[in-house]
Amino acid sequence: MTGLGARLKEARTAKGYSLDDLQSITKIQKRYLSGIENEDYSMMPGAFYVRAFIKQYAEAVELDADEMLALYRETAVHDQIEEETPQISQPMTRKRGLKTNSRLNEAIPKVIVALFIIVIIVVMWVLWQYGLSKKTGMDGVIEPDPKVTMDSNDSSSKPNPVIDEEEDKDTKEQVDDEKPEDDVTPDEEEVEQSLTFVNTSGEDSIYTLSDADTFQLRIETTGDSWIGVTDESRKERTPGATVLTAGQSVDLDVSDVEFVRIRVGRTNSTNIFVNDEKLEYNSNAITQNIIIEYKK
Repeated sequence: MTGLGARLKEARTAKGYSLDDLQSITKIQKRYLSGIENEDYSMMPGAFYVRAFIKQYAEAVELDADEMLALYRETAVHDQIEEETPQISQPMTRKRGLKTNSRLNEAIPKVIVALFIIVIIVVMWVLWQYGLSKKTGMDGVIEPDPKVTMDSNDSSSKPNPVIDEEEDKDTKEQVDDEKPEDDVTPDEEEVEQSLTFVNTSGEDSIYTLSDADTFQLRIETTGDSWIGVTDESRKERTPGATVLTAGQSVDLDVSDVEFVRIRVGRTNSTNIFVNDEKLEYNSNAITQNIIIEYKK
């Protein structure tokens, strides 16, 4: 514990706010506020939201947001060190057990194949002995096969080339009909991206973008609107905040960022597209900050 939760709770109590009051002010769910005070972030949707919620909490109770975020980073580093502590004995035992089972599973098919081959050899040897015994007389001499005599004048014994060709043709067509059709591999289903609204606090509306290989932004205006785009390091992604007139647009590739903040002067004349998907505003405010977190 770094004292972050205690500092925030003390400031809230000094303001006379209950958790319900703070939920109404910040638009953050009560269970998230309670988790921040207890420094238990296990129910949070992600580290980005933890930082955003701590910042909103601190500003609501008039504390220095940067100082509170610094205390949170100390806790996050401590938790990361504990999670990365190696567990030695138990994993090694499991790996040995898995390795033994893997070898046994690999050996079983080989044993089965070997037994199958041995059975085939034995059966073939028995059949050969049985056929040999039938051809051998009582005195052990092999009896010759009787000769078959054919009358050279018998036309029925002569091959008919026309009939033979027709039989070969029918046989070939039957074999072609019995050939299995090539397997058709269905196309893999494409995973559609997910652009999800998370929370609104004041002028800030937070969204998440997931299941997307790229992060392409297109901003179009149907009337005059002030536009500015910054990333997580507060770097301007546009040439600078500017006013776009009706019919103008801006295209940005922000696939290299964790999130962007889009300052929109007039939402009623501004359309935002994320990878060609139109973003739906969840607030009726004319001026908004649209924050989109990119989950790669």
